[in-house]
Amino acid sequence: MSTPIEKIEAGYIESLGFVPERIKNRLALGMATAPEMTLAVEEARGKLLEPAELDHKTCQLMAFGMLLMNLSQAAENHAVAALRAGATPAELQAVAGIAFVFRGIPAVNLAGDAISGALKKLEQLK
Repeated sequence: MSTPIEKIEAGYIESLGFVPERIKNRLALGMATAPEMTLAVEEARGKLLEPAELDHKTCQLMAFGMLLMNLSQAAENHAVAALRAGATPAELQAVAGIAFVFRGIPAVNLAGDAISGALKKLEQLK
C-alpha cells in the first residue's frame, strides 16, 4: 500500500515523468509538519490545474504561460508536462509570444531557458 506522499508523487510522475526536488522537499516537510494542509493543497491543486472542461495539454500550456508571466522557474516543469501531453516547442514559443505582449523581454528570456531545459529533461527521461 502506498503512502500519501507516494500517491501525490505518482501524479507528478504521470505528468512530468519525475518529481521535482522542490516538490519532494515541500511534500516531505508538509507531511511532517502540516499533513492536513499539505493534503488539502494537493487536492485543490489537482482539481484546479486539471479541470474537466480542458484537456491536459491546454492546461499545461496555460500554466506555462502564467508562470512565464510571474517569471517563475516552475515554468520549465510545466513546459515538460505540456510536451509530454503532446505540445510542440513551437506551441510553447507561441505561448511565450503571448506572455511577451503582457510581460515583455523577461518572460521571453525565461521561456527560452524553460523550453530548452524542458527538452533536455525529456531527453534524459528517455
